[in-house]
Amino acid sequence: MMQVKEPTAKEIKHQRIYSQWGLTDEEYRMIEEDILGRMPNYTETGLFSVMWSEHCSYKNSKPVLRKFPTDGPHVLQGPGEGAGIVDIGDGQAVVFKAESHNHPSAVEPYEGAATGVGGIIRDIFSMGARPIAILDSLRFGELNNERTKYLLEEVVAGISGYGNCIGIPTVGGEVAFDPCYEGNPLVNAMCVGLIDHKDIQKGQAKGVGNAIMYVGAKTGRDGIHGATFASEEFVEGEEQQRSAVQVGDPFMEKLLLEACLELILDHSDILVGIQDMGAAGLVSSSAEMASKAGSGLILDLDDVPQRETGMTPYEMMLSESQERMLICVEKGHEAEVVALFQKYELDAVTIGKVTDDGLYRLNHNGIEVANLPVDALAEDAPVYNKERQEPMRIKEFKSVPDFQPEITDGTKTLLDLLQQPTIASKKMIYETYDSQVRTNTVVLPGSDAAVLRVRGTQKALAMTTDCNARYLYLNPEIGGQIAVAEAARNIVASGGQPLAITDCLNYGSPDKPEGFWELWTSADGIAKACDVLETPVISGNVSLYNETNGKAIYPTPVIGMVGLIEDLAHITTQEFKQTDDLIYVVGETKADFNGSELQKITLGFIEGKLMDFNLVVEKENQQFVLTAIKEGLIESAHDCSEGGLGVTLAESAFKNGLGIEVAIDAPVSFLFSESQSRFVVSVNPENKCAFEKLMNNKAKLIGTVTDDETLTIQMEDQKVEVLTQTAKVLWEEAIPCLMK
Repeated sequence: MMQVKEPTAKEIKHQRIYSQWGLTDEEYRMIEEDILGRMPNYTETGLFSVMWSEHCSYKNSKPVLRKFPTDGPHVLQGPGEGAGIVDIGDGQAVVFKAESHNHPSAVEPYEGAATGVGGIIRDIFSMGARPIAILDSLRFGELNNERTKYLLEEVVAGISGYGNCIGIPTVGGEVAFDPCYEGNPLVNAMCVGLIDHKDIQKGQAKGVGNAIMYVGAKTGRDGIHGATFASEEFVEGEEQQRSAVQVGDPFMEKLLLEACLELILDHSDILVGIQDMGAAGLVSSSAEMASKAGSGLILDLDDVPQRETGMTPYEMMLSESQERMLICVEKGHEAEVVALFQKYELDAVTIGKVTDDGLYRLNHNGIEVANLPVDALAEDAPVYNKERQEPMRIKEFKSVPDFQPEITDGTKTLLDLLQQPTIASKKMIYETYDSQVRTNTVVLPGSDAAVLRVRGTQKALAMTTDCNARYLYLNPEIGGQIAVAEAARNIVASGGQPLAITDCLNYGSPDKPEGFWELWTSADGIAKACDVLETPVISGNVSLYNETNGKAIYPTPVIGMVGLIEDLAHITTQEFKQTDDLIYVVGETKADFNGSELQKITLGFIEGKLMDFNLVVEKENQQFVLTAIKEGLIESAHDCSEGGLGVTLAESAFKNGLGIEVAIDAPVSFLFSESQSRFVVSVNPENKCAFEKLMNNKAKLIGTVTDDETLTIQMEDQKVEVLTQTAKVLWEEAIPCLMK
């Protein structure tokens, strides 16, 4: 391959080449005048461009992230490392994080989704934890066009292809469809791991003279500028940015996982730090490890394992080739590490050493190709507090009259809602995932939350991902509160105590005052809900610039939550269990139709003010339900969300093919209201008195479970009646039919 001549420092400055890499004129000026006192060369400009991208530096979102509560009595590690860690007792902890891989998945959906899963798994085992589960949260346009169908198929194949091969079960998640995601789908992956407190690792490089070692796959030219690519908007016709998408190898990752865990568990005396080479590859992992430790680094790039010839320092440092880790090892023990990784047929090469001068220096072919203050790359990236302005639509929504549905045929409305892709069964999707590998999965996909037992104990972990972006579109602050509350409701309905959250903040451009206002105000809502529900934010990521041709997605802060089930006997699922059980609704139903699935199918769009939402009531209702579960008074519990009570009742009846006889003293439209803070629970008649006494008027008896296999709901103005099996078939076949 012929070497292309790199532009000189002068050319980079005068031709403004840096601007193609995402640096602004002012940022270039800071680098030249304030930091270096000279013009940066080609390699150095490249390092700054990725490290100062939004994806690596959070330069637009740091002021927003400071709003979040990040500690609590159980938090062992908050944001700032590969993943967050929460104590679950007995010297054990749960480790989890979510990441977005949106832009790569839009141009190369299979590899984009697969490498998103690969990257988040590395974040977990870099902490010393064994990954036990993967969840996802996906958003697509409507399923009425070929491209969306193709994206859905390929993304799902990529997630299952990677997770299934590596032997980690994909146990849960959510998928929603709205026109705003057509050009810019969202692919968020979450990984959960288990660790003993004594094995927790940090990503840092300290101790002068200690070795910096590169382990795992060789470096290629894939994924160069992936972090910059993730920090820009899409423009039609620019789908050629495929070189910015990495290519994954799950079998290599499986070997890397086992080798790293063996290193951490059996050689902790010589291991100083370990970090995944994720976004911005070698530069970000090495600079962050040195910056966190307050040290410096010298790297010799001739020693970096390469799978292509003639790679330049710029390419090696910015490549995002997958399945690679960077470790810091005590000087003199390098051979021990090489031998360990050799056993797994993996490269382990010393590529540098720790210094104490705070400088980041790179050598290539005997020449120094970069010499920068390490903090300038990592800690000292500029931080912007962008201009904020309430979008016009929010002002307009305040004066739009509330949506009042007129329903002539409640049965037809219920069946229509059950067939909406956002509500319909996702069985076709999750059946492609192996959800039972390692045999710890107790509650499989399809209930409110997935549940995995913690081996050797009576405990289990409940986990979920949730967000209703339509609510945020109408009111980012209350919508942000609801996203956290819905996730917590899923955990509680499974018998768990919510512990903490991770988030993927997917938004449009922060450079537009309206876009930054959405991010800013929804963070207020998320922070408030985390405070009230006592679920601190322990990790997460920010994905901005999710726009196509200038049109942004709905603000979509996906909330990943993990909860602790103290005893396997408390595990609860959403389906009704047996005939004659009593059906109760916990929480109040009001005329809340703005932003609802019903409004969307009736008008074709959503508008108006968002419902009233009270976090104190939410917390009370959750605590009552969890107490009732722990006291053995509840047979099933299902949180009430999209589609309202009608959908919740139907879904609760489907799995065991039971019927219901329900009477509700309200107009038929209330069956489809999306009032918050509600659960549908079933109770054995023997426990009626004890349950009602405990619930203290929080629960209303609305009917019973029957064996006549019919859903019968008598409202004050009409009767809704349909065979359970008829409704279930429509619900299960809706997405497969649309995909054909």
